Amino acid sequence: MNIPQLPDLPIFRTIAEAAAELNQPAYVIGGYVRDLALGRDSKDIDVVTVGDGIQLAQAVGRRLKGRGRVTVFKNFGTAMLPTQEAGEIEFVGARKESYRAESRKPEVEAGTLEEDLARRDFTINALGLSLNPDSFGELVDRYEGLKDLASKTIRTPLGPDITFSDDPLRMMRAIRFASQLGFDIEPDTYDAIVRNRERIKIVSQERITVELNKIVESPVPSYGFKLLFHTGLLQLIFPRMAQLQGVEKVGQHAHKDNFYHTLQVLDNVAAAGGDLWLRWAAILHDIAKPATKRYFPKVGWTFHGHEDKGARWVPGIFADLKLPQGEEMRMVQKLVRLHLRPIALVKETVTDSAVRRLLFEAGDDIDRLMLLCRADITSKDHERKARYLRNFGLVEEKLKEVEEKDHLRNFKPVITGEVIMETFGLKPSRQVGELKEAVLEAILEGHIKNEMDEALAFLLQQGAAKGLRPEVGPTFTHQMKPGSLSSEA
Repeated sequence: MNIPQLPDLPIFRTIAEAAAELNQPAYVIGGYVRDLALGRDSKDIDVVTVGDGIQLAQAVGRRLKGRGRVTVFKNFGTAMLPTQEAGEIEFVGARKESYRAESRKPEVEAGTLEEDLARRDFTINALGLSLNPDSFGELVDRYEGLKDLASKTIRTPLGPDITFSDDPLRMMRAIRFASQLGFDIEPDTYDAIVRNRERIKIVSQERITVELNKIVESPVPSYGFKLLFHTGLLQLIFPRMAQLQGVEKVGQHAHKDNFYHTLQVLDNVAAAGGDLWLRWAAILHDIAKPATKRYFPKVGWTFHGHEDKGARWVPGIFADLKLPQGEEMRMVQKLVRLHLRPIALVKETVTDSAVRRLLFEAGDDIDRLMLLCRADITSKDHERKARYLRNFGLVEEKLKEVEEKDHLRNFKPVITGEVIMETFGLKPSRQVGELKEAVLEAILEGHIKNEMDEALAFLLQQGAAKGLRPEVGPTFTHQMKPGSLSSEA
């Protein structure tokens, strides 16, 4: 492992000059130094000074002569300074902390550099580079963090029980760093997570979810989730997912372990470049299987309706985890509900009407859905998997063909509820909904085109069958004009 070198940036010399003038030793500490050693990009910089961090930040800001405005957070004793060359720099005075058992909020007081390094979560984050004239750029490594980087080990500077009991979120962070970096958690540190896992209950859900999302976005997220499960944290922070684990067998019938299947799908989505929300769709696609599991002697285990139940659960799960309730949640809900549809098409003759329905329901998320469904093909039977993927390719070709011909992605029928009510002089009612659904079905089945003349003629036929007579008036006449409404939304 190479010793991290302080980049040759003028801002570091400026900080060193200001610190020397104030007689406050200063150091770059933490993730920035870790990432320098790992050769990873990292912009945000933490500067620790043995003295007043706000005072140092203001002194640096004066030297920059208007090129950076200092933002002070008095309650936290910190200050932020944005710079073009090095991103945001946070200044804080060296401190020591003490905790009460019922809270993760520490009582903080000024401390020495050694005390500040000791309060860090892991040795790999307790590395520093000096900004002092007599030792500028020299490495500070009191807890062998460089050695742990070289051996790819997550370890706490102090006894892990102290570290995790004081700040239980660090248990999540240990697993997050292991997952992001592909590191191992040192055995004593791992065992302390198991012993202290119940302490996670005092941490806010928002903070837990920040770490959970970073695990989800890891290169191989299954590694982080396996650590969460085996330490017992997953059962506490996301019990529905933990309940996927296990295999039940009756006679010769056994179902697959849906927890490990879900992790394989998640890894497949990650490998294909799926974003955070597509990865959440992978996590939740089979989430309702435990609740829908049934055994039938002739066919074995079934999970009928798990996609619909899972989709109904998505808003509640997002709410519990403090995930967004808007567009992201609705997209995940849609993918969970539809995830079996493309795979079902593989097993049968692919009809235009089935493809139209899928395009209509998936809309702009059709590509995400197809990526999720490809990822969901995890059979260990290589021949069977290859056959499914070949057939799946045919479905994708059919989707493209029908989309180019019918333009059904996010289309809207030209016959709306308003058109139906104006045509027949109706008020909002079940009858209006039935007529609207009949027109939609006819379009999706390919019986009529989504064009006003054809669709309106079909509507009149359907209305006549229900004993409805069209009202003759200006609006109705206008609607009958060819091209008065676009055939596409």
